[in-house]
Amino acid sequence: MPLAPHRRPRARRRTALAATAVIGAAGLAAAPLVVRADAIPATPAAGTAAALPLGRAVLPAGDGWASSGSGTTGGHAADAAHVFTVGTRAELVRALGAGPAGAPRVIQVRGRIAADTDAAGHALTCADHAKGTGYSLAAYLKAYDPAVWGRRELPSGAQESARKSAAARQAERVLLDVPSNTTLVGVPGTDAGIEGGSLTVKKADNVIVRNLTLADTRDCFPQWDPTDGAQGNWNSAYDALTLRGATHVWADHNTFTDGPHFDAANPRYFGREYQVHDGALDITNASDLVTVSYDRFLDHDKTMLIGSSDRDTKLRVTLHHNVFQGIVQRAPLARVGQVHLYNNHFDTTPRHGYAHGYSVNVRAGAQVVSQYDHWTLSPDRKVSDLLSGDGTGAFDGTGTLVDGRATDLVAAYNRAHAKGIRPRADWQPRLTTGLETSAAHLPESLARRAGAGVLTARGTVGAPAAARTGAQRQPR
Repeated sequence: MPLAPHRRPRARRRTALAATAVIGAAGLAAAPLVVRADAIPATPAAGTAAALPLGRAVLPAGDGWASSGSGTTGGHAADAAHVFTVGTRAELVRALGAGPAGAPRVIQVRGRIAADTDAAGHALTCADHAKGTGYSLAAYLKAYDPAVWGRRELPSGAQESARKSAAARQAERVLLDVPSNTTLVGVPGTDAGIEGGSLTVKKADNVIVRNLTLADTRDCFPQWDPTDGAQGNWNSAYDALTLRGATHVWADHNTFTDGPHFDAANPRYFGREYQVHDGALDITNASDLVTVSYDRFLDHDKTMLIGSSDRDTKLRVTLHHNVFQGIVQRAPLARVGQVHLYNNHFDTTPRHGYAHGYSVNVRAGAQVVSQYDHWTLSPDRKVSDLLSGDGTGAFDGTGTLVDGRATDLVAAYNRAHAKGIRPRADWQPRLTTGLETSAAHLPESLARRAGAGVLTARGTVGAPAAARTGAQRQPR
């Protein structure tokens, strides 16, 4: 399948993020709730609570770029009034906005929270957001059919304005602004997560996001851009977790997935997929000092963008002990910065209609260092398909295995492509806590150790949720 261009949607991203200001920031006034690690109540209420040890955890010293400088402690120092257990969107929004600004807070998510809901918690549909705006997909398609509109200009006029109005309504519900000094963590054993929401860490410092399933962040109103690539593209607006100008962020033991709405269900208009999903975890706009560890990235196309343009800055990011399955591209796409990959497992086997295009893209002078990463190669893919680039970046690999065999990814890529990738970076990582000097066991061990649902209340790794409950794993 053709891969999407490497640029960001233009007006869509600005419109959606501007709507975060609409999300409420009221103080939390609710009855106290005491939560012990061994006695989580059956029906939670929003309010002050005892933080589980998992909620007080901090990033270990030396654990990737986010441990640099002052380190990443999130809401570790929160007082009792700023520890919350939440189970609904309304409770989550109140906890995120509880004053004073910048106060350390621990927000413990119990169960699944549906983000695209009204004030009473009722699910909203795309039709609900469009009501009264004048937008309809049929009218939009008629107005901007390339045979009528052409391919040289972005849509403008009545239907594009109506689409923006409808999109702003959805953004008010699904964008969730995470402030500085926050730990947002799923309560173990509750299948904690956020469905249809976009966690936004914008110009914030010292944030921890752990033990959450972030599922199906879906845009009701993708924008048609006839100038995006040779054939045009439908661009959506929301990432499951987006960092924009953020610093000291630790994303750990989360699961990112499009499920249950996989891209195979998307229709095609103007000959292009009507793409309703954007990124899973995007790190852009001079974000810096980020560690992404023990996460599972499942069934997604444009998975992780590091750098929103070739003129972006900073972007020092560590990815370690993560699993990528059913990923089409951007695992990650790296621009400009210094990116460290170690002990990750990349499985290129198709899943749920998602066929692998490439894993790591290095461009705009990005300097990627890879240590002891493992690729599982599906029969339809070649080693030369695993990397991508524009001829300006570096990928410095040590201990790389493909199906258990030592492999030079750069050499394989350069033999097949005119614009080569440099095999040596001009920096070497020092923040390597937990680095394992063999990748041989990673496919098996990370199946047990990565993703949401394997941490206990005390932050240790237990049996995966599927093993504890007897539930079947998703088929490959």
